[in-house]
Amino acid sequence: MEHKPTVAVAHLGCEKNRVDTEHMLGLLVQSGYSVDSNEELADYVIVNTCSFIEEARTESVRTLVSLAEADKKIVITGCLAQHFQDELLSEIPEAVALVGTGDYHRIVEVIERAEAGERVKVVSAEPTYIADELVPRYRTTTEGVAYLRVAEGCNYRCAFCIIPHLRGNQRSRSIESIVAEAHQLAAEGVKEIVLISQITTNYGADLYGKPQLAELLRALGEVDVPWIRMHYAYPTGLTPEVIAAIQETPNVLPYLDLPLQHSHPEMLKSMNRPWQGRVNDQIIERIKAALPDAVLRTTFIVGFPGETEEQFQHLLAFVNRHQFDHVGVFTFSAEAGTPAYDLPNPVPQAVMDQRREQLMLAQQPLSYRANQAQIGQVVDVLIEQENSGTGAKIGRSSRFAPDVDGLVYVQGDAALGQIVPVEIQAADTYDLFGTVVPAPVRVPATV
Repeated sequence: MEHKPTVAVAHLGCEKNRVDTEHMLGLLVQSGYSVDSNEELADYVIVNTCSFIEEARTESVRTLVSLAEADKKIVITGCLAQHFQDELLSEIPEAVALVGTGDYHRIVEVIERAEAGERVKVVSAEPTYIADELVPRYRTTTEGVAYLRVAEGCNYRCAFCIIPHLRGNQRSRSIESIVAEAHQLAAEGVKEIVLISQITTNYGADLYGKPQLAELLRALGEVDVPWIRMHYAYPTGLTPEVIAAIQETPNVLPYLDLPLQHSHPEMLKSMNRPWQGRVNDQIIERIKAALPDAVLRTTFIVGFPGETEEQFQHLLAFVNRHQFDHVGVFTFSAEAGTPAYDLPNPVPQAVMDQRREQLMLAQQPLSYRANQAQIGQVVDVLIEQENSGTGAKIGRSSRFAPDVDGLVYVQGDAALGQIVPVEIQAADTYDLFGTVVPAPVRVPATV
């Protein structure tokens, strides 16, 4: 019987990258390859890289160099591979193969060619591929949660963003394909599905001629999964139809991740998001009126070229006014190949860092207040981890998305991968603490 090499995967970057990783693992396992979590024991290490901002590139390069120094056969995949393909092959001789963002489905062929002694480069100039429910997956998340990609790529051209250059234009999967995969995940015991794409509110525009997110959410309402969460909801895409679908579909969580990036109209115009500056306040107020229990998360960029102190103060006031549940703040990263790369009036790094800290400090009491309001309530918690020493459990309520928001620390009996009722007894800025509410004891009826 043919001996096949052992493969390990080092995953870096976002959850969209994670889905690519899971499909590569699935294809390798289907083809008879052994997958090992220990990179030291593997013959090949696939490094699925990120190239979104400088910090992510640095982490990717550090991982590649470390594996090269360990004399590993490296397969470089993902956004860094798409972005700097020739430089990587030149600088890292240990790299036996390089695979672009639209070519990860060819990973078995790539390993086979590398085994035959070829140095492989497979990079489509314009990525067009997107996996469907028929492509095998080997999930790397906790057993109760899975990411479900509804579309890939982006048709917008925000001035700071390299993603369309690396991932191509938007290409949506059909509603039928997405729902079929959701049923598969439900059958595996998944309790939470997180819908992802670059712009989820634009889902279906390329396939159906107009966005079809409301129709998709209603169709997912038929899937036996308690929580359907949506990431990357551009505010202009939260139409009355989408909001109505959230209201009327019980398993769709009223959790909205709004990548707003800024509040000042001039900054948004410079970012090539001029439409947003006209509607931010109105849309957020409309969401709060229609979905009073909605959890709102957002991200902002500080230090975009030309950002004045007055414009930053506008953003600070915006955050204080709307009181988001969760906020992430990034300092501007100049990305080669984007319009913002060589804009005039750069903001010094020290000023960017100070503004980031100021904004995060402004958000902390708002997040603390939102968490404090949970004390005394009984909330559903998806249990994801267990402390082997103490037996304490760690999970998330529906207010917390995986990897980016807080956690719930739980005392009491609860099984991994299950949703259990927890009474919240304490809270800090980011996390909640509580005890499992035991099921009521059934007293047999007397004859």
